[in-house]
Amino acid sequence: MSLQELKWWDLGACRGLDSSLFYPDDDEGAEVAKAVCAGCHVQDSCLEHALSFREKAGVWGGATERDRRRMIRQRRRIS
Repeated sequence: MSLQELKWWDLGACRGLDSSLFYPDDDEGAEVAKAVCAGCHVQDSCLEHALSFREKAGVWGGATERDRRRMIRQRRRIS
């Protein structure tokens, strides 16, 4: 695969990890996932994807569903 063919999700720190880590049952589990995201080079792209597609579950770009709902409300107020 060439560099041009790579997508942001191919470069994520989460690649190869158990996806259940990013779908936690509680806030404590979410902190573990957020820690992985904090060191990720494509965190912003991942978060924008989740916001654009209204991902309903999981930790995306270091944000839980609740975090993302808050961000969407804030963006609506600003625009």
